[in-house]
Amino acid sequence: MQVIHDLKNETSAMTPLELRHKVRSGEFRLPTSGYCGPYAQANLVILPQAHADEFLLFCQRNPRACPLLAVGEPGQWNVTRLGADMDLRSDIPGYNIYRGGQLASQTYSLHDVWRDDLVVFAIGCSFSFEQMLIEAGIKLRHIEQRRNVAMYRTNIRNQSAGPFGGEMVVSMRPMKAADAIRAIQITSRYPAVHGAPVHLGDPSLIGIADIARPEYGDPVEIMPDEIPVFWACGVTPQEAIRHARLPLAITHQPGYMLVTDILNASLAAF
Repeated sequence: MQVIHDLKNETSAMTPLELRHKVRSGEFRLPTSGYCGPYAQANLVILPQAHADEFLLFCQRNPRACPLLAVGEPGQWNVTRLGADMDLRSDIPGYNIYRGGQLASQTYSLHDVWRDDLVVFAIGCSFSFEQMLIEAGIKLRHIEQRRNVAMYRTNIRNQSAGPFGGEMVVSMRPMKAADAIRAIQITSRYPAVHGAPVHLGDPSLIGIADIARPEYGDPVEIMPDEIPVFWACGVTPQEAIRHARLPLAITHQPGYMLVTDILNASLAAF
């Protein structure tokens, strides 16, 4: 049963462990933006060991979109660097299962498909720096409206590694110019969660034909005094997986992240 939680109360009162327990029990099935603000969130990619080295190289070649927070051992579903009492088979509000590069199914649990050769990759997420933007007085419309962030495919090519390639995905947040400048200053300090924006302004320059129609997430209105600000997004690996056409690959559903025990403050580069 899905329970709609009050965002303000949950953000201030719930620890990452408590949120993960609610996800595991089926009480929480929402996008995680705005929850457990001081703690880092992570994108998830789970691949058979046979493809893990090539995907690791893909992440190393594309650090803006795929900043690695942790990599598990084959079969390991409780990567302790990410948090206590963690079960990566059930602690994310929604999973995508890809077969042959196509989205085959969506699920809330991986217990039925888990294998001893599966390797977990946890990739930094831009939701992690949103609390810092809010504390700086920058309003985030998707949080205010309780929507998923808008995400778009672009024409920015990834550097390929083995079968993994494709184009970068970006997340977008509309901001006034002064707020965009401040957001650049803040997020530049956090390359582990995508760092500074990759583009500001005209979306057509990065191959986005219709800003009102994101490929992932929910659309949000851009006011006349605002500009769209685009960050590299951890959904990029899902485009790489589509490109690779692997027999099996598992990811989070875009916007439905793993909430970790890692403090955002610990990820500051300077």
